[in-house]
Amino acid sequence: MAAFEAFDADYEPSPWEPIAAEVELYERSGGSEPSAVVGDHWIVLWTLGAKSGKVRKTPLVRVADGEGHYAVIGSQGGAPTSPQWVHNLRAKPMARLQDGSEVRDFTVREVSGDEKATWWARAVAVWPDYDDYQAATERSIPLFVLAPAG
Repeated sequence: MAAFEAFDADYEPSPWEPIAAEVELYERSGGSEPSAVVGDHWIVLWTLGAKSGKVRKTPLVRVADGEGHYAVIGSQGGAPTSPQWVHNLRAKPMARLQDGSEVRDFTVREVSGDEKATWWARAVAVWPDYDDYQAATERSIPLFVLAPAG
């Protein structure tokens, strides 16, 4: 999968120190220590910068279906704008994800309708604040499903 080799490029930590520190904690502990930002059940999403092409890493709530698929929710705590990683996924719909010590590549697609509702329910079961975040913003919070590559 030549396209996924792009994830071997330079990693550029988030300019927001708390996010960079959370990624460092995750990588150091293999995800075994809880996150101050996203709780006990979390993952690290790798995206490629839409403009820079550099690897970006973001700690997110772990939402999975138990069959190898994941969802990532661009809530940004109900802010009026989506997080930067949303733009990255829209520009380059592929991701690498670290769940515990396992790191795998995924294809990515943004979902809507019934599929989004199903994944949203899974997400709220793990992180109930997602409903509050949606209520706090006028934008429709984007939800992406990650499917194992290959």
